[in-house]
Formats: sequence, structure tokens, C-alpha cells
Amino acid sequence: MATELQALTQALRDFAQARDWEPFHSPKNLATALSVEAAELLEHFQWLTEAQSRALPEDKRAEIGTEIADVLLYLLQLADKLGIDPVEAAKRKMIANAVKYPAPPPA
Repeated sequence: MATELQALTQALRDFAQARDWEPFHSPKNLATALSVEAAELLEHFQWLTEAQSRALPEDKRAEIGTEIADVLLYLLQLADKLGIDPVEAAKRKMIANAVKYPAPPPA
């Protein structure tokens, strides 16, 4: 999976470079764009019940998939600009979470 993320990150670099967008892709701007896209993702769930959010029609799932892609793409670009490996950061965070929130002992 890391190789796929690396390839996707390189494709994002190439895409931005071909359009001369790099000057606009500061960490601040990318974090802002990420937040906007996350809000657009959240908008799909606004006013739904828990049950409705678990049983989405296929067309709604497709729209949500597009928003998830936007979030992922901005997140990868932000991580790239900051020199952060998102997979390694996630692994470290999972270890920290396991320490902070240990599983209860078996009953």
C-alpha cells in the first residue's frame, strides 16, 4: 500500500507541476483545502440518522466516495509538502492509541 500511496503522491506532484499550481500549495493552503473538503464530506451526513448513515443508496455512496478522494488527495499533498510519511505517522498514532486506550481484559 505504501507504494501505491507513493505513486499517488508523485502523480499529485506531477499534476500540480503541469498546471503551475505549486506556488499555491503551501502547507497552510493545503490544510485549509483539506478542511473544506472534509466539511463537504460531512455535509452528506448532515441530518441523517445513524441508521440512514449506514444504509446509503449507491448514488449517495458514489458522491461520498468523490469527497473521500478529495480529502485523501489534499492530505497526501500536505504530508508530502511537510515531509511526513502518512503511513508511518498512522502506525505511530495507532501504537500511541493502544497505549492510551488499552483493550479491556477478556471476560
